[in-house]
Amino acid sequence: MTSSRPLMRGLPAMALTVSLTLAALLGGVPAAARPLLTIGHSSEPSSMDPLFSRTGNNQAAAENVFERLVSTDENMQTQPGLALSWQVLAPDTWEIRLRPGVRFHDGTPFTADDVVFSLDRAPKVPNSPAPFTGAVRSIAAVQVIDPLTLRIRTKEPTPDLMEQIGLVYILSRHAAQGKRSEDFNSGVAAIGTGPYKFKRWQPGDSLELERNDAYWGRRPDFDRVLIRYIANDAARISALLSGSVDLIDSVPPTDAKNLRNKPGYTLYSSPSARLIYLALDSARDASPFVTDAQGKPMSVNPLKDVRVRQAISRMFMRGPITERLLSGAGVPAGQMVPEGMGGYSPNLPAPAYDLDGARALLAQAGYPKGFGLTLHSSNDRFAGDSDLAQALAQMMARAGLRINGVVTQPYNVYAGASGKQQYSAFIFSYGNSTGDSSNGLTNVLATYDKAAGTGAFNRARYSNPVVDRLLAQAAVEFDAAQRNALLRQAAEAAFNDVGIVPLYFPVAFWAARDGTAIRANKLERTSMPYIQEAK
Repeated sequence: MTSSRPLMRGLPAMALTVSLTLAALLGGVPAAARPLLTIGHSSEPSSMDPLFSRTGNNQAAAENVFERLVSTDENMQTQPGLALSWQVLAPDTWEIRLRPGVRFHDGTPFTADDVVFSLDRAPKVPNSPAPFTGAVRSIAAVQVIDPLTLRIRTKEPTPDLMEQIGLVYILSRHAAQGKRSEDFNSGVAAIGTGPYKFKRWQPGDSLELERNDAYWGRRPDFDRVLIRYIANDAARISALLSGSVDLIDSVPPTDAKNLRNKPGYTLYSSPSARLIYLALDSARDASPFVTDAQGKPMSVNPLKDVRVRQAISRMFMRGPITERLLSGAGVPAGQMVPEGMGGYSPNLPAPAYDLDGARALLAQAGYPKGFGLTLHSSNDRFAGDSDLAQALAQMMARAGLRINGVVTQPYNVYAGASGKQQYSAFIFSYGNSTGDSSNGLTNVLATYDKAAGTGAFNRARYSNPVVDRLLAQAAVEFDAAQRNALLRQAAEAAFNDVGIVPLYFPVAFWAARDGTAIRANKLERTSMPYIQEAK
């Protein structure tokens, strides 16, 4: 399989084509499907509308039913999906050929008009906590050439256009036009082209799917799929060991050790490109959960001072967190992406623990006796997230900050509240889904601009014009070396300014009973494109 990205770098004037034969995708066809697969998933979606939120929990549900123009393999390499091939006709003009013979679950044919509808709807879903605005920010115009051909003109040269628009799930105009997210939740509008059809979603409990017998690709291995949402780690492990589920995700590192050689089970793991970080409200003059050292409200927000943010970063013992809290299943982080990805900077090692230095910086900033914070976190988004919140709170308290409380919530609630800027200091993560740091930096650290599509996940509203300028230059650079150099500079500007406090990159674990297998992936997805019957 071939990725478009290496071909495009440095050759903007040539017509470049990426294609994949249908035979290669179809693979072998199993003789019979297994009647039922049951999955224990740690985090449930907030909506069945695939364009409601770009958060990982929503995408893990969406990609069972819906597909994108491109797909992503377990190593985050871009491959053809509903788009069979694409060409760069000019630096600002792309032609996309769509896959023939694809039908939606209601039997209607997939056409270029459905792509136009989906790209147009992507940034317009009301109340989205993590909108798809950034995925379509580069589009100036879309022209339908014929039912299976699109031509897209961009506002400026956009080397990673397919990776950008490839994040958008494709809907049926016939089924989804005029529909609200509630219509997807009920199933009325949940009509995709994917390997499984939506059957029923019971929020807080489960999602039921049934095989799409008319799927254009490899025939799914299971007649029916039941995804049970089990947030509690111990309950999820118990469900696997009791046989009530066939596969679970987010296996805690301590349990992973116990399952590694347990007869009848297989443990799967993958290093993740997901950055776990602490976001600090550095934008507002007054922040809702900041107090003085006695617990009284403050009219000045100390988190706006870079010295305070640097101090907080120095309070954390990243090594012990990954070694003890994660049993070694993590890598301390100092930037957006791990080593080996485009835009990684060797000048941004994981910040060292420096308690004396942290106290000195607080004193320089005018807070020798510290100040108060409430720390917020999810409790079901990634392994040990609530434990991490407690550990960080203890470390900050040791450095002289007053911790007024540690509040953890289910992710589908927490993500929406954080998107509305309801917190002052909060733990989050960003799953890098492409081969370089551009999407992460643009979504998490670029200045929030809804119209421009930048800062979609910048929940703390950090802003740095130097970072914005470098990212804008990188966005139009076709030469790979120059692009990566600009991304490195942007990362250095953002992380030296402590736009967010990087913590670590986790290792993701899954466990399955014999007979079920998953392709462990850097995206940490637990969805049917990665799951099959073990042979």
